[in-house]
Amino acid sequence: MKKILVVAHAPSQNTQAMVDAVIEGICHPELSGVTVSWLPPLQAQSQQVIECDGIILGTTENLGYMSGALKDFFDRIYYPCLELCQGKPMATFIRAGHDGTGTKRAIDSICTGLKWRPVMETLICRGPWQEDFLPACQELGTTFAAGLEAGIF
Repeated sequence: MKKILVVAHAPSQNTQAMVDAVIEGICHPELSGVTVSWLPPLQAQSQQVIECDGIILGTTENLGYMSGALKDFFDRIYYPCLELCQGKPMATFIRAGHDGTGTKRAIDSICTGLKWRPVMETLICRGPWQEDFLPACQELGTTFAAGLEAGIF
């Protein structure tokens, strides 16, 4: 079984719905070779990152940057994971009230330093809340899980 860790900041009902949609996608009935666990960034530890086969990061856009909670996560796990997690497949989703580019750039920079391997284009859900964000999040979860299960990632 491949282990997927979702580390996502979900401070609102809408962002929690996005996390739930990602998890629902990972748990697609045709995928039986993956398991998933979700942790808020302030609860996630380096050992959980080390033990997973792939990681999906989720955050809100806060002042053109990732949430402080996700930044705290990176600060705590960076050095413990640096040598042990190189090449780890990862994907990102961002709930952006504006454009999300600063948030994406910051996450990409840290993940490049960690030598994690982005296997999908970052999903940026921009502007006012839209119900269409949820199917996109679900598709991200399903695609990531299917690729990991098949050994593509």
